[in-house]
Amino acid sequence: MTQQLSTPKPQDRPTLIWHQLEGQKITQQLGVDPETGLSAQEAQSRLERYGANELKGKAGKPAIVLFLLQFNQPLLYILLIAGLIKALLGSWVNAGVIWGVTVINAIIGFVQESKAENAIAALASSVTTDAMVRRDGQQMQVSSRDLVPGDIVLLTSGDKVPADLRLLRGRTLQINESSLTGESVAVEKQPHLESLAADTPLAERHNMAYAGSFVTFGQGEGIVVETGLNTETGRISKLMNESTTLVTPLTRKFDRFSKTLLYVILGVAALTFAVGMAWGNSPLQMFEAAVALAVSAIPEGLPAVVTITLAIGVSRMARRNAIVRKLPAVETLGSATVICSDKTGTLTENQMTVQSIYAGDRHYDLTGEGYNPHGELRDGEDNPLPLDAMPAPLRQCLIVGMLCNDSELEHKDRAWGVVGDPTEGALLVAARKAKFDRTELNHSYPRIDSIPFESEFQYMATLHQQDTEGQWLLAKGSVEAVVGRCDRLLGSDGTAAPLDDAGRDRILLQAERMASRGLRVLAFAGKAFRGHHIDHADLKEGMAFLGLQGMIDPPRAEAIKAVQACKTAGIEVKMITGDHKVTAAAIADRMNLSMLDEVIAYTGRDLAQLEQSELTNAVQNGAVFARVAPEQKLRLVEALQSKGHIVAMTGDGVNDAPALKQADIGIAMGNAGTEVAKEAADMILTDDNFASIEAAVEEGRNVFRNLMKAIAFILPVNGGESMTILLSVLIGRGDVLPILSLQVLWLNMVNSIAMTVPLAFEPKSHNLMNRPPRNPNEPLLSKDLLKRIVLISVFNWILIFGMFEWIRRTTGDIPLARTMAIQALVAGRIIYLLSISQFWASVAARLRGLKVPLGDVSAIGYGIVVAIIFQIIFSQVGLMNFLFSTAPLTLNQWLICLGVSLPMIVVALIANRLNPQN
Repeated sequence: MTQQLSTPKPQDRPTLIWHQLEGQKITQQLGVDPETGLSAQEAQSRLERYGANELKGKAGKPAIVLFLLQFNQPLLYILLIAGLIKALLGSWVNAGVIWGVTVINAIIGFVQESKAENAIAALASSVTTDAMVRRDGQQMQVSSRDLVPGDIVLLTSGDKVPADLRLLRGRTLQINESSLTGESVAVEKQPHLESLAADTPLAERHNMAYAGSFVTFGQGEGIVVETGLNTETGRISKLMNESTTLVTPLTRKFDRFSKTLLYVILGVAALTFAVGMAWGNSPLQMFEAAVALAVSAIPEGLPAVVTITLAIGVSRMARRNAIVRKLPAVETLGSATVICSDKTGTLTENQMTVQSIYAGDRHYDLTGEGYNPHGELRDGEDNPLPLDAMPAPLRQCLIVGMLCNDSELEHKDRAWGVVGDPTEGALLVAARKAKFDRTELNHSYPRIDSIPFESEFQYMATLHQQDTEGQWLLAKGSVEAVVGRCDRLLGSDGTAAPLDDAGRDRILLQAERMASRGLRVLAFAGKAFRGHHIDHADLKEGMAFLGLQGMIDPPRAEAIKAVQACKTAGIEVKMITGDHKVTAAAIADRMNLSMLDEVIAYTGRDLAQLEQSELTNAVQNGAVFARVAPEQKLRLVEALQSKGHIVAMTGDGVNDAPALKQADIGIAMGNAGTEVAKEAADMILTDDNFASIEAAVEEGRNVFRNLMKAIAFILPVNGGESMTILLSVLIGRGDVLPILSLQVLWLNMVNSIAMTVPLAFEPKSHNLMNRPPRNPNEPLLSKDLLKRIVLISVFNWILIFGMFEWIRRTTGDIPLARTMAIQALVAGRIIYLLSISQFWASVAARLRGLKVPLGDVSAIGYGIVVAIIFQIIFSQVGLMNFLFSTAPLTLNQWLICLGVSLPMIVVALIANRLNPQN
């Protein structure tokens, strides 16, 4: 048994940059012989020392605690205390109704927030697997939870990497690290690289393999260097725990509004009690007055209306491919000032597409998008190229791209896709557009041998039979690797000419020009060959250069339109991607992403060298951020928020989760997104399309507009009610209030909800996306809105107080006077509701013969009908008369209530001039 070297305790372990160290030094540092691995005894000792290789999430709050926290709201304190005092005084009906209102609000909030954060748990499951290790000189399978630093792990195609590994050996090893880097193409690993620079980005650390990534091809062997929370995935877990879960702009404004209103209500209630006592009223009467005033000033129905309005917004967004997990996110997206978007699959098709070909010293273009094989070849002057006149170099370049290829093109569920490498898929599609059939080519040129792609050589080669003409050796790969093996060039006439240094420089220049446009460039070559087996020596010389193919993941057409719509709406769009800087900048330029004349792009390495103030300026001006680490994504979001921006952040990988959680609204991809990203996000896109984000922004803006209508409708009633009670006390009429606390609760809950909920169905106005984003610092109640609320409140006060005094003086019937005052107020509210909605505008358009669907506007009509039915029950049913101290009305009395409310038409017109709502 191999002697195990002693290892330091966890707390004594130095922080090492593993990709910078040579493999031999790492094995010495971790005290292990790679040929035999750890002993079982040493592995157990290290497991006790370092702990299990797992991520532990924070325990969620019990359901009962979450429910009780819903009562932790300033305005509910008043209702709870008022209900308690009512109960102590024996008014159990009053106390029950008041407490019922608070419980309803708590239930609504509890349902809204009942889903606890499961992001860390999802993260933990993303790295849980079994692993093949070498211990005591034997291969064995163990749970990834039992891995320790120093374990030798064996990897093969299909395996999930169980911990952070420093690779020691490998053959054609490719690992998909998209969940960590955001780059969808598998990375070619190079275990032979002994040392990399300390600041090498994670996506370029080719001698490392990280926990949670997948082996897509080849085999490898590595030594465990970090486990659990010390892995890259673990660090992301800690970032998610440390990042602040910000409240939304709407909840912040409601919190400020609630606190301000709390102080005002307490002050005015105390004044009411003191003044009433000074007039000689009893403490019990003044307490009733103070409670009535407090209850009338609190918009009890507002939380329910807000929740319902947001829920309707959720439903509308779902129809536009955006699933909202947290209700306040609906409005938050509507107030966004910056959208930080991933590139691959969100702004682009996530389907590599050959767009440019260079062959026979000529340039050609290919039309069409994605993996759909419909498109055509065009010459350098953008004219269609007849396929029967296709030059020999172009023809052979396309054929080699199809033959020297291990992927397959498939048509499934009415969509084209690729089984295998996306780059090879693009080559198959390019050849299909030129009407080449792979089955026929494979029959004409059957493959008899191949050399798979290896990062050391940067090419793939295949050998094919050419009937009686011998064999055909083909190669595709990086431009430098392929061109360096060519000594001939296939001319436009189909003959091969010598390729000198000047010719090579010309090819390299063409490749550079294609790369500067963001294209990924591959070179193609071939030669006649004698034999049935090939190795690397057969490709060292004698190859004939055939051409270049440049491909890119093209931007979505609908995403380009959506970006422009966002810019028109004053919303900046920034691209944060794991792709290369040049490619990302080229896509951004095609989409006209930048608000400036040029696209300013930064890499993660650039950002790491910036101070905080410099970073803030870079984030403000930059449009593209490429190859950024998870911490840097988090810093980008925080920097934007420090400038006062409302940030929406998209993402799909584990590396995106901290930034998704920190952003004002995190948006995860439903198709390509990991469970970690989805759990950390507030919203999920079912189609992974940026255009759906723009549609959701539009819906969010409409939700906020409808919320403002609801506030403009609800608060004037509270203002009129509280003014009525306050003035009654001030003039010495505190013993006979025009409206009682329970009647106020009926108006604020039942009547308000019945007539306000229809406002949530109001359709969008045509110019929603032509307006700039709202100022995040603007208060919930703007000056214009306050003017509207005060004007309508004064009219409501006149209506309630005037009607009450008139009926009381003429009949002496107090319950009747209160009932008619309430019904007159409701009649005025109906007129005001019609003026604040788009109902009349839609009806008028229909009368003029315009085909304007009433659609959702008809909800206003239904709401009014329901409110009228409730008010009839309120005054005409005996049980309600008993509970709410009301009296039945005659037809004449109903007409009187309607008549005195008609001046609201004029008042509403004035209010609409002060604060237009449409």
